[in-house]
Amino acid sequence: MIPRFLTRLAFLALCLPALPAAAPPAPGQVLVRLQTSEGPIVVAVETKKAPITAANFLRYVDSGRFDDTTFYRAARASNGSGNGLIQGGIDRRMTRAFNPIAHEPTSKTGLKHVDGTLSMARNAPGTAMGEFFITVGPAATLDAKGSYVGYAAFGHVVSGMPVVRKILAKPTYPGGYSRTTMGQSIIDKPRIITARRVGR
Repeated sequence: MIPRFLTRLAFLALCLPALPAAAPPAPGQVLVRLQTSEGPIVVAVETKKAPITAANFLRYVDSGRFDDTTFYRAARASNGSGNGLIQGGIDRRMTRAFNPIAHEPTSKTGLKHVDGTLSMARNAPGTAMGEFFITVGPAATLDAKGSYVGYAAFGHVVSGMPVVRKILAKPTYPGGYSRTTMGQSIIDKPRIITARRVGR
């Protein structure tokens, strides 16, 4: 018999198993929560494997320079696979930019562009500042190979890939800043409300 001082809700709470605590980051990783207007995305930043790129990203996080920015680009694969990438960050707002950083190719870090990879956007190698992207599906063409230096992967999504895919599916303008970005500018840009280290 249920004791009278226990409500039905309290009794059920006693019977249900405790929810597991959030998994701590692996050694050499820092967790960052991107609170977006579409929902949260939590990423693990590889501070040991990609120290230069990770430190740059965390500098933007810790200074609040990613707060009130957007995901502004949705680059969808042309084959209808649903793969692609979303790009966000300071969107060329130089008042928010720190100095560019040295390029860390995947051939040096050992990281690869797989589903949910966090990587730096750039023009020429060595120009990356406050723009980043998240891949949906494998993107081996972004890895360094031979004389091609590729892009600097420096983390991966821990939770929130449904949010990433939702952003990738957002309607886009037909035009673009260049031939390679035609049709990739998001019309209703999802906001990055805050970017914070988890646990702070």
